[in-house]
Amino acid sequence: MINRSLPVLIFFVCFITIVRFLADGTAKLGIWLRMAASFAGAWWGLILAVAFLLWIVVGLGLLARWGKLPKWIVKRKWAMDVLNRLTNRAALEERLKGDATPVFIDANALAEALKARVIGQDAICDDIAAQIRRRMALQQRGKPVGIFLLAGPPGTGKTYLAKCLAEELRRALIHLDMTQFSQALSATMLFGSPKGYVGSNSYGKLTAGLRDTPDAVVLLDEIEKAHPEVHKKFLTSWNDGFVTEASDGRPISTTRAIFMLTTNAASDDLEDVRKQDGTDQDALRRNATTALRDAGFAPEVLNRIDRILIFSKLYGLDVARVTALEIEQMVRSYGLEVADQGIDPELLFKMMQRQETLAEAASSRDIVRSIEESIADSLITARQDGARCVALIESGEGVIAMPVEQRIEP
Repeated sequence: MINRSLPVLIFFVCFITIVRFLADGTAKLGIWLRMAASFAGAWWGLILAVAFLLWIVVGLGLLARWGKLPKWIVKRKWAMDVLNRLTNRAALEERLKGDATPVFIDANALAEALKARVIGQDAICDDIAAQIRRRMALQQRGKPVGIFLLAGPPGTGKTYLAKCLAEELRRALIHLDMTQFSQALSATMLFGSPKGYVGSNSYGKLTAGLRDTPDAVVLLDEIEKAHPEVHKKFLTSWNDGFVTEASDGRPISTTRAIFMLTTNAASDDLEDVRKQDGTDQDALRRNATTALRDAGFAPEVLNRIDRILIFSKLYGLDVARVTALEIEQMVRSYGLEVADQGIDPELLFKMMQRQETLAEAASSRDIVRSIEESIADSLITARQDGARCVALIESGEGVIAMPVEQRIEP
């Protein structure tokens, strides 16, 4: 209020002063001017009072700028900004400054962390780490940090990579299964319902997630199964840097979010593109875009994607690595630990043979199902017997979880 009143008071004092001096030297002023001069002469004391008040206002303005206003003034609603009254304005301003501050990450460390968890996709881990580093270093962004399409056969680690990226960047993950949005009207589940319609009293899944965690990793899983109209609803969020909540018309920023799209569409054609174009990003982008457009993706959607990353199928020791990690995770889910070198190589070899038998239909999900069928019962028995650490032995009758005396690190 002080800042808004200051120009008005200055103008008033200057006007009265000018009228006072002009009125003394001319007889041709209009009636209104002579009246103002008479008013100024009669009320000169009032002018002095206003001038004195002006200096008080200037002083208060300087104190407010320096943050040294007396508490008895700060508590007055008329003498303070609404943010000072209802929240910590200084903390908010600091937060807004941080919002526009570029973030510098170690791309090599991020890539190594991703490669340690996502098996068989080293080139993709290197690429996405470099892309994230460049985009997060930008001080001004008018659109999301990145929009990445992860394409390839099922079970090659696309969804898992998005989850790992969110964990490594310490960001929230908004996981949206796009098979739930196969109808055009299902867009209301993501962006909210217009006022007056059913569901307009709550936000959509996407808008609510970005409102609460604006720097989230947004995973659009199996994007090809969503309705084309749902695809187009994302264009504004990708192109203009905000998404509008339909229930109240509130624009919600997407400039800090990372969008990860996964698709199994055209996996055979994309595998050929990957083998043919290799590291030629221009040719790979051009041919991959053609394959995805033929598979039903709209050109305007593909044009908004920053990077198309094609995942390769898993072969050989990569299958063994995925199997070993899945076994370890399953054992831990039963409250047990795997002993050092506690997985029988014969077990891993059988899993690899099964993968080769399934050939084109194989995926890491098949490995998980096979592991569960093979070792779940034995793990339950070991847990009931009070074991804490086990070794998995392949026998003629199946997999046996043998209790092992081994110190478990806390």
